[in-house]
Amino acid sequence: MTAFLDGLALVMQVDVLITIVVSAIFGLFVGMIPGLSATMAVALLVPVTFTLSPVAALATIITCSGMAMFAGDIPGAFLRIPGTPASAAYTDDMHELTKRGRLDEALGMSVLASVIGGIMGTIVLMFGAPLLADFAMNFSSYEYFWLALLGLSCATLVAGDDAAKGWISLMLGLFFSVVGLDFVTGTQRYTFGNINLQGGIGFIAVMIGAFALAEIFRKSESFDGKQLKAQIKISGRLYPSNALLWRERKHIVRGGVLGTLIGALPGAGADIAAWVTYAVSKRFARDPELFGKGSPEGVAGAGSANNAAIAGAYVPTLVFGIPGDSITAIVVGVLILKGIQPGPLVFVNSADMVNAIYIIFLLANLILIPLGIVSIYVGKFVISVRDAILYPLILLLCIYGAYAVSNNIFELWIVLAIGILVWVMQANNYPAAPLILGLVLGQVVEQNFMSSIIKANGNYINFFNRPISGTLGVVTLIIWSYPLIAAIVRRRSVSKSGRA
Repeated sequence: MTAFLDGLALVMQVDVLITIVVSAIFGLFVGMIPGLSATMAVALLVPVTFTLSPVAALATIITCSGMAMFAGDIPGAFLRIPGTPASAAYTDDMHELTKRGRLDEALGMSVLASVIGGIMGTIVLMFGAPLLADFAMNFSSYEYFWLALLGLSCATLVAGDDAAKGWISLMLGLFFSVVGLDFVTGTQRYTFGNINLQGGIGFIAVMIGAFALAEIFRKSESFDGKQLKAQIKISGRLYPSNALLWRERKHIVRGGVLGTLIGALPGAGADIAAWVTYAVSKRFARDPELFGKGSPEGVAGAGSANNAAIAGAYVPTLVFGIPGDSITAIVVGVLILKGIQPGPLVFVNSADMVNAIYIIFLLANLILIPLGIVSIYVGKFVISVRDAILYPLILLLCIYGAYAVSNNIFELWIVLAIGILVWVMQANNYPAAPLILGLVLGQVVEQNFMSSIIKANGNYINFFNRPISGTLGVVTLIIWSYPLIAAIVRRRSVSKSGRA
């Protein structure tokens, strides 16, 4: 209880409360712009966090990501264009409902479902993370090695339909993670004599290049000078009735549970959570034929899963230091920059800060109700912001953010190179998320592997000697070998059917 009160005192500081409000408005604005993501909104705010206290910095990221996640529904309802990738699953339903004048079942339901899902995810984070932290206190470098490796494996499993492209993206991220000085010997690796690369490739620069600059390149590719205009009028009530909420309660609760669980998987995130929950909601719907044609059930389920996944992703981030998605990858970087090492000890050494995170999540979800309703009215005007004004402004923020990290002009070259790389990758359907997770987890894998192999005197059997380490190792190897085993089984079944 003392830690909770200490955390509450940290959050109730004037600077933290102002930060929550300002970052909420910024997140809503960026989320409303079609094509921009919550990750991009957070990446643009990272340079601002350098001047803030650790709690205020985390409040900035948490609030901005939650608001942007909901705000992506607004252009989906008005224009049939998802504002963020996580909104794409139920965009058709929202647009059809809005066209029929049922805004309360579209955006109104989205607001409250997002809030309920976000609170459910926060409750799981509050009670589940400390229990996992107690369990993780027994972890050594062996367990962390296998856990990070398992996280990398999960990242490729959820990367998309083409697993090979997911692996290639992951390998690029792992390559970037080894640039710099060797962890053990201190020798230079892949620096090509450039002193700026001895400290490795800057994580913040990669984030800005991958999620902001690449989006600018993609947008300029299709820019035709035309402006989007929301033609649908806002009329009627915006809050769903109590009867409607009660009718969709199962979908909202199911979405909150699935979103939290999927969000806790490294590399999954809100996008995967929304699509999976939408499919499950359709399976158990009263009227499955309405999905894609204006179903409030789909909006309730997937809308709840979006924000629940955000909180769920913080479970592996805080407990193990392994990011659940691209946003929490930024959180890991910010925590380390603030001198806080995520992991099980953070619940002991920084218990007040952890409780402050819980409180921030609850506040961010609660203020989403009034700000979300206001943003629906403002959304029509934000959608109409001229790209010729918006994207040059984002480019300036990219340049400022990358330079502010180290006051080194070389960081801008990294932003440019990564921006071009990710732009080309996405044009050829290569996912960017595995690259980011490879960069973050690559160092965790290498450092724990080298520490373990030194302790084991080169004996690889020691990686399986401990019960938890052995279990994680076997699970990881099964996941790695599953595609090969499945291919062999398919080939044998085809050959048997051919003989028959």
